[in-house]
Parts: sequence; structure tokens; C-alpha cells
Amino acid sequence: MSVGAPRGLASSGQKLITEILHPLSAAEEPLSPGQDVTVSAKEEKEPGLTNGTPAELSSPASAAVLLSRLQLDGDPEADADDPFGSGEPRDLFVTVDDPKKHVSTMETYITYRVSTKTTRIEFDLPEYSVRRRYQDFDWLRIKLEDSQPTHLVPPLPEKFVMKGVVDRFSEEFVDTRMKALDKFLKRVADHPVLSFNPHLNAFLTAKDLNKRQGLALLTKVGESVKNVAGGYKLRARPAEFCAMGEYLDTFSQKLGTIDRIAQRILREQSEYLTELREYGAIYSTWAASEEQLQRPLEGVAGCVSTSCSALEDLSDNMSQDFLPVLREYVLYIESMKNVLRKRDQVQAEYEGRLEAAVLRKQEDRTPIPVEVEKCQDKVECFNADLKADWERWQRNKRQDFKQLLTGMADKNINYYEKSQAAWESLITLLQEKQTEDKTSETN
Repeated sequence: MSVGAPRGLASSGQKLITEILHPLSAAEEPLSPGQDVTVSAKEEKEPGLTNGTPAELSSPASAAVLLSRLQLDGDPEADADDPFGSGEPRDLFVTVDDPKKHVSTMETYITYRVSTKTTRIEFDLPEYSVRRRYQDFDWLRIKLEDSQPTHLVPPLPEKFVMKGVVDRFSEEFVDTRMKALDKFLKRVADHPVLSFNPHLNAFLTAKDLNKRQGLALLTKVGESVKNVAGGYKLRARPAEFCAMGEYLDTFSQKLGTIDRIAQRILREQSEYLTELREYGAIYSTWAASEEQLQRPLEGVAGCVSTSCSALEDLSDNMSQDFLPVLREYVLYIESMKNVLRKRDQVQAEYEGRLEAAVLRKQEDRTPIPVEVEKCQDKVECFNADLKADWERWQRNKRQDFKQLLTGMADKNINYYEKSQAAWESLITLLQEKQTEDKTSETN
């Protein structure tokens, strides 16, 4: 496990005994971002990952020129209100777009274009453009979790969908997945530690990510958590991490309830939309056989048609924008719980080693082993990284839900305004018809 540089530790046995009797608190001073947590590219970069296809440039631009161009290009990622932004100068910009369907005798799949602009010296060129499929994104996520166990890796959208419910090659599904993959990659690129991971570099630049041996043997998130220190049971999770766990449980319940109700509303809207379309069609048919009522009946049919269109937009917003965000945060919760379990692992290992060392010291007065202090370093490093990622996650969550709820309010207002305007126009039409009839009777 990669950890930060050891901090100074008091070596007295009394301090260690006190610590095992009381839950270990989080590190008081957070480690600086990226401090000795990343694995060197030379050691970890896999063979067979050649340099990617750069964008059409005659020669690499200087860092200053490129940075100026990136800022003047008006990239949405550089905006001050960017939900993925950290408020610090950014030097790595990624975008996922241009989905393409590939059909072969063996399989059918979708690839996405991954574009990169950067001024980092770790990259040979300032711009790259490669194509990746879903399993490549999944490979990156697994590699990040394996090499950066103390950090929260953003979740990916689920690979499989319910058979017969969603066509995974439909335009709507592909577009929704593309947006989720783009969000995943932007969050990774914005992270002060994950963005320097050599596996991310390979993902963004390698022309061809060869099939990885042993990938199928890697377990899913949470399944790799093992008992440590001979089955030692954690004494107590520190209060701040207990609060995190309780918050995640409560947040998960609330999201589950909202998702369930939103799914039901969406089904009811779909059923209502079907009935409404049939309802409007009847007025159109009726108008063809009623000369005196033709204009009013056609007006009603037009109002219903406008209401159908507005309701369809509202439902599309819920299915393509609202529900995916809820699902993303359900997956985020599972990822955060997994990191908390790993943190508990490390603390349990430390407590187990410390308890054994204290017993040996009492029996034969041997000094506390260096391994115990290293375990404490691991715990403090894990605490600092987890707290920093927790704060970053909370900022992203607030921004995401602010945009989500604002968008939902706008869509509902738009729906009712369109419907109201349509029916108000019908009233005007009926009044005009009434005036015409009175004039005709008078003449």
C-alpha cells in the first residue's frame, strides 16, 4: 500500500498504550496533496502501452503558450462555476464525446473519443485524442482503486442494464452513458492525487490499451476487503468517521426513497402521456365532421398536443438528467463506504500489532517494533486522505444537487407555462368564435 511520508512519532510505550485504549483520531495536520502517494510511472506503467495519437499539431507548444490558448478557448471546464473545479489553476483538461458504434462478427460495442489538453511535463505532447470503450474506463477505475487505496475513486455508470427495459445501443442510452463517463473522467482529472496516477496517463495517451491479463480475476469494489491482523476486531471507529458512516446510511435511504418515487412518477407520466395523445386525436377526428365547431375542436386538439410536447420534455429531463445523478450518488455512497472499510482495515492492523507489541514489552521489555510506528503512519495518512476526499465530495455534491434542483424547477416552470399559454390561446379563440356567431346572427 502506498502511503505518505512518516510523521514524527513519540516512541514512549505510555503513548502507545494510551492510543490503543482510545480510538485513534484522524491526523491533525493533513498531508499535502499527492505527497508520496502516487506510484512512479516507471515502476507501474505496463508494457505494450505506446504513445497515443496526438491532435494535429506541427510541434508541441510551450507551456505558457498552451496555457494561454486553453484559457482563451473558453473551455467550459475552466469556468469559475465549474462543478468539478477545485478553485485552483488547472493544467489537465479532458472531454469524452463522439460515441461510435462498432459491429464485428464477435461483438458489438460503443467507443468514445477521449480528448486531452495539458501543460504537464509528464505528458510528451500537449494534446491527445484516443478512443476508449466502457471496459477501458472500468480498467482505469480498478487500477486507481488498487494503486490509490486511501482515496475516493469516482464511480462509473453501471455496465449492464435490465434486459428488455433499455436498449444499450439506443441514442438516449449512449448519450446518457457518455455524459456519465465524461463526468467520471473530469472528476479524476481534477483530483490532486488521482490525476497524477500513471495509469491515467496511459489511459489518456496510449494508442491501444491492450487486453490486460488477469483483469477478470480482479474482484469488484468491496469484495477485496479482507480481515487483517489475524481476525483482530476493530475497537472503535473514531467519532468523525462514525459520523461519516451514519451520514452515508441516511443519505442512501433518502436517495433510495426519492429514486423510487421519481421512478413511479415517470411511469405515471408515461401512461398519462399515452392517454393524452389519444385524447387529442379524438378532437381532431371530431373536428372533421363538425363544421360549426371545427375551429374550437381543432384548438382543443392543438392545446392537448402542446401539453403532450411539454410533458414529454419534462419526462425526458427526469429520465436523462435527474435519475442518472441520483444513481451516480448511490454508487458514490458505496465507493465511500468501501474506502471507510479499508481505513478500518488499516486501523485494525495497527491496533492488533500495537497490542501484541505492548504485551511483549511487558514480558521481556523489548522495544516497540518499527512496524508498529509504520502502521500508525498508514492510519494517519489514510485519515488525512479520506478527510480531504470527503470535503471534495461534499463540495461536488452541493454543486451537483444545486444544478439538479434548479434544472428541475426550470423544466417544471417551462411545462406549466407552455400548457397555460396553449389553453389561454384557446380561450381567445372561443371568444373570437362567439363574437363571430353573434355578428352572424345580427346580420
